[in-house]
Amino acid sequence: MRVVFLGSGTSQGVPVITCKCEVCTSDDPKDNRLRSSVLIEVGKKTFVIDAGPDFRQQMLREKVMKLDAILLTHSHKDHVGGLDDVRAFNFTQLQPMDIFADDLTATVVKSDFAYAFTEEKYPGVPKMNIHIFKNAPFKVCGIEIIPIKATHMNTRVWGFRIGKFAYLTDVSKIEDEEKQKLLGLDVLIVNALRIEKHYSHFNLEEAMALVKEVNPKRAYFTHISHNMGLYSKVNPTLPPNMALGYDGLVIEIED
Repeated sequence: MRVVFLGSGTSQGVPVITCKCEVCTSDDPKDNRLRSSVLIEVGKKTFVIDAGPDFRQQMLREKVMKLDAILLTHSHKDHVGGLDDVRAFNFTQLQPMDIFADDLTATVVKSDFAYAFTEEKYPGVPKMNIHIFKNAPFKVCGIEIIPIKATHMNTRVWGFRIGKFAYLTDVSKIEDEEKQKLLGLDVLIVNALRIEKHYSHFNLEEAMALVKEVNPKRAYFTHISHNMGLYSKVNPTLPPNMALGYDGLVIEIED
């Protein structure tokens, strides 16, 4: 399995518009963060988790020529706002894009992109087949996906486990029974918004506590805001098996 950080930033990305803090004005490319998403390659299959407003830019940067499916964690715009750009894959792959979402997210997608779901469609609109999942394993392109239910303040949000890899974002709380799905991992990616506590996201301390509890071999943090501080200052303070993720980071995971 190959995992690529397409984006590692929070809903505003980094730099933040109009902000002049040391992170937003940093020359270090690891401090520049598009909205959070990952590209996953398993064998000859390629899919992404979330397609936010930077989806087009991310696909071009990574030169993605084929995409089999998109998994959605929840319905917030920084995670679904780029779905219109599946059109490019519709044109080249000659088929609708398979989108996997829960019922609440599917409803929002059909509302936000209503023009893609009308009976009489304007030529060239995106074509999407939405598949509803619940809290039970399902398959994408023959690959087993284990959904992990969590809470993002008062919103239901989903993480996903594929083999010995798991991805969680926008989590503020996760129940013990769902944490069991995170045991035995080689790699865990989990959100860590900033140093200070936040009402709807793990901060760095809370994310580190989850990592210590479920004990993956390696852990990377994502959905990072400019309030985390400079990558060059924060990352060296982390334990050896933990690191801040950054855009373009590639992780290889053996079967």
